[in-house]
This record gives sequence, C-alpha cells and structure tokens, in this order.
Amino acid sequence: MRKTLTIAALAGSMAVTGLALSPAAAQAATPAATTTAGASTVTLVKWGKFFSSDRKAYTYGKTWNAGGKVFTKWYGVDKVGGKKGWVWFEYYQNGSWHKFNKSWDGKVVGAWSGKGIKKVYTFTCWAGKFDNCGKKYRIY
Repeated sequence: MRKTLTIAALAGSMAVTGLALSPAAAQAATPAATTTAGASTVTLVKWGKFFSSDRKAYTYGKTWNAGGKVFTKWYGVDKVGGKKGWVWFEYYQNGSWHKFNKSWDGKVVGAWSGKGIKKVYTFTCWAGKFDNCGKKYRIY
C-alpha cells in the first residue's frame, strides 16, 4: 500500500512541477544508447520525425559522436513530383555557427560529419528553402 501511495505522490508531484514531458517532446530527440569502449564514450541520439509547417515533408535520423567527430545520418520524405523538401542543419563548431541545407524530391538518405562540433540543430521546409518551415530542434 505504501509503495502505491509513494508512486502516486511522485507522479503527481512530477506533473505539477512540469518534470514530466509530453510524449511528443520526450520523443523528439531521445538518447538511445551510450556505449563506453575503453576511455571513449559514444552517444547515439535518434531523432525525428520533424515535419515542415504544412506537414508535406519530414526528416528523421540519428546523430552520434566517435573519436572526436560528430556524425549525422538523416532521411527525408516528401511526395514525389512537384515541389521539393528541404532540410537545414545548423551547428556550432570551433567557436562559430555554420549552416547548410539539402533539397530532395521523394525519399533521400544523407550523411555528414565534422570535428569539434558542440551543438547541432535541424528543421524541415517544403516548397522552397525558406517556405513552410517547421520547428527547429536540437539533435546534438
């Protein structure tokens, strides 16, 4: 009986203080695994589906670090024909911010990596580089 009351009280206090995340926020970028090999630690973050504002295109993928380098593999999905989907990546590397984008039509798989990266954000657009852009998410 005491265990049940303790669990109920803890769950209630988490909901009141805002510590419990909504399912969408908790799933946006979740650290899936941490592996320790010798002295180095590898963290894998699976992220997405991140939609354009009109929900006509989305991206998802995974980001991890190994050997001082950050790697990102991403997947883009949009209807074939017509307008293109766009993915943007913004990252903080060696003391300054950088960004780049990639367009696609249909389905695509892409990857990129870099040394000295501390933060990575992404968002998805549809029908143009700056059109119908969705929310920006931190993925690393």
